[in-house]
Amino acid sequence: MAATAVAAPSDPTQPANDVRLFNRWSFDEVQVSDISLSDYIGIQPSKHATYVPHTAGRYSVKRFRKAQCPIVERLTNSLMMHGRNNGKKLMAVKIVKHAMEIINLLTDQNPIQVIVDAVINRYAN
Repeated sequence: MAATAVAAPSDPTQPANDVRLFNRWSFDEVQVSDISLSDYIGIQPSKHATYVPHTAGRYSVKRFRKAQCPIVERLTNSLMMHGRNNGKKLMAVKIVKHAMEIINLLTDQNPIQVIVDAVINRYAN
């Protein structure tokens, strides 16, 4: 007779499809306070939740499709602009991760919310 082991769920209160950025920060409680930018800042948990801001999506194929790119990935992509940083996305992901850890330590807030607020303040009318 073979004994079979059944794995118990790790935490029954947490849903199985809870996707967190870097396995730390959730997209669920992030809010966009400016309704005019809500369509252009990708933070919806159902569409834009990723573990790592490296989706390899084709966001430049069609006009305005970059608005569907997750906001953290757009920040990561913007770090690869100059020639010496061109194509080094893993380095940019590491920089964003460390910056988000520092933001979390200093402000005790969700760093995704801090990034969204910074984008909203940048495009204030």
